[in-house]
Amino acid sequence: MASLLLAVIYIAFISLGLPDSLLGSGWASMRVELGAPLSAMGGISMIIAAGTVVSSLASDFLTRKLGTCAVTAVSVLLTAGAMLGFSFADSFWLLCFIAVPYGLGAGSVDAALNNYIALHYKARHMSWLHCFWGVGALVSPFIMGAAIAGTSGWRGGYSLVSYIQFGITALIALSFPLWKKRTAQEGGGGKALTLPATLRLKGVWLVLIAFFCYSALEATSMQWASSYFKEYRALPDDLAAMLGSLFYIGITAGRLLSGFVSEKLGDKRLIRIGAAVIAVGIVLLALPVQGYAVSIAGFLVIGFGCAPVYPCIIHSTPANFGAENSQAVIGVEMAFAYIATTFIPPLFGVIAQYAGIVYMPLFLGIFLVFLFCMSELLNRSKRAEKTLAQNAE
Repeated sequence: MASLLLAVIYIAFISLGLPDSLLGSGWASMRVELGAPLSAMGGISMIIAAGTVVSSLASDFLTRKLGTCAVTAVSVLLTAGAMLGFSFADSFWLLCFIAVPYGLGAGSVDAALNNYIALHYKARHMSWLHCFWGVGALVSPFIMGAAIAGTSGWRGGYSLVSYIQFGITALIALSFPLWKKRTAQEGGGGKALTLPATLRLKGVWLVLIAFFCYSALEATSMQWASSYFKEYRALPDDLAAMLGSLFYIGITAGRLLSGFVSEKLGDKRLIRIGAAVIAVGIVLLALPVQGYAVSIAGFLVIGFGCAPVYPCIIHSTPANFGAENSQAVIGVEMAFAYIATTFIPPLFGVIAQYAGIVYMPLFLGIFLVFLFCMSELLNRSKRAEKTLAQNAE
């Protein structure tokens, strides 16, 4: 039963990744038909991100009241409805309106499933959970590309993804008997931790800054890889676009492999190893050599290094802040992640426009240093707490 439930959770996380790269892969066709400027995609993305922040912060309250299964089913249903709505939208403003339920659905399911795995499963399952997000994010551009190449156009891409999402919603609803009864950790009707109370937890700001910096590094690498190859390595558009998938390949493969060693190495050590590997990748990007092979290696290595960091930070949350507080903390972590992915890549865009995209390795390196320092300070803080507790006994 536990293995069957885990399979359902993995499929649910594919549903989280499916819509994430759909807008970017279809926007070139969408904007022409809708008469929207190229930059208008940023407005839709920001509305989606705002919804995810709100629902992430509300995840503790919702999960305690409804349970993880119900929150997951409703969230996936919201995104399914939003994808179907996108397929019928006839104006940019209607897309903006539909983006609201899309964002609200994405945040809650992310926080709820991350917390459920952190509480009930081993570290390897957290790595593999996020590997399945990568599967969804990799598949959706191919769905959109095939739809645009065919007769249905970008609307067909959205409608097909919506049907998949509706099917996953039904699967989650049917799996309700498999889910464990709500435990005290999940809430069981207990009082949700307020945002101010969550932010007052000792060490929580360290993990939030670390999570923000990681998400900024990841999102900037994903969104600007193609432009780096085009602008800095002077590659043609089609080849640059193809090479933009290198980060996704690295992070998905890395999460698959890290799951096999996560329990042996532990969350803290894997975060350190991941940070070291990211540093190697950044150095490769910064090397002033001819050709673009070193840049290919750089993005693959950065993605591979990023692979264990996000899952390990999430999985260690119950141990660092208590199982009773983990849903609230993970919800705020998700919110900080979405804030970083919304604002930091555009910030780098401004830097790239006026100073040059060549500064991308330096930009990534700054966030890596902060990520590593905050993570180590958190480890030191928790060791000190443990020592004090042992001495008190």
